[in-house]
Amino acid sequence: MTDPQSPKLAILLAKLSKTVFRRAEECLPGINVKDYMALSNLDDRGVPQQRLAEGLHMDENNLVLLLNGLEEAGSIARRRDPDDRRRHIVEITPHGKKVLERADRGMAKLEEDLLAGLSAAERATLKQLVVRVLHNQAASARQPEATRS
Repeated sequence: MTDPQSPKLAILLAKLSKTVFRRAEECLPGINVKDYMALSNLDDRGVPQQRLAEGLHMDENNLVLLLNGLEEAGSIARRRDPDDRRRHIVEITPHGKKVLERADRGMAKLEEDLLAGLSAAERATLKQLVVRVLHNQAASARQPEATRS
């Protein structure tokens, strides 16, 4: 795959992402990938809605639509931040925790299937590299446009 005709890494990552999204729909019990991503970013203390949007790389308006569906399903609750009434805190509910536990099992199976050809060390390396790329992208997104040149 080193010849100039082979796909660029970004293309391969896009193909992998499509595969993950398509296969995840089969593995997730009654929720979609975006719901799963949102639920897995929540903890018992709750997360400010803006930080959740940043963590999911989502526009605030799209996040509100996503959260509306999760709230209607009883998987999350939103409350005003007592320290700043303009902010909302998003919390996972007991029902949401059960949904997340089932979804985690489905995603673990999917991950096992996708990465079956890799050793444990290769899987760890792949995860480290992907986390680093995402971290760098998040840091870059926080920088003002003028300083990125």
